[in-house]
Amino acid sequence: MSYWRPQQTIQVKALGLVWRQGLLLASEIYRDDGTLKGVRPLGGRVEFGETWRETLVREFQEELGVDVGVANAPMVFENIYLHHGMRGHEVVFAAEVTFPEGAYPTNDPIEYAEDNGETCIARWFDINTLDCGGPDLYPTGLKARVMG
Repeated sequence: MSYWRPQQTIQVKALGLVWRQGLLLASEIYRDDGTLKGVRPLGGRVEFGETWRETLVREFQEELGVDVGVANAPMVFENIYLHHGMRGHEVVFAAEVTFPEGAYPTNDPIEYAEDNGETCIARWFDINTLDCGGPDLYPTGLKARVMG
């Protein structure tokens, strides 16, 4: 297991909100001790010269092997946070995306690999249980924006 820490520069991220039967697909985030800290929608860092939309398509292709459709304009917000005592700073583009017909047809967990080779798990979560006794939803404030 690798120990992730925020880069000490402002990052631009694109996150895809995949919904199915009221459930949100999100990847698990763990503390260094292996306990579940929270969950975050799939996506990643916007590369130089790439639009947020291109990032979403690329990230889902790399991680899950699917060509997603971007369903709407993004919510854009700034996220400054602490993770294991280190400050992170990101500008986030979060937009609904859709899977192609027949892709991941069940609500089973989805195992995928990050670009560093680390195995990750994405699950379908009832957003109403996140941030209130269940795992936290990251980035902080996303739940309020989605439900707002």
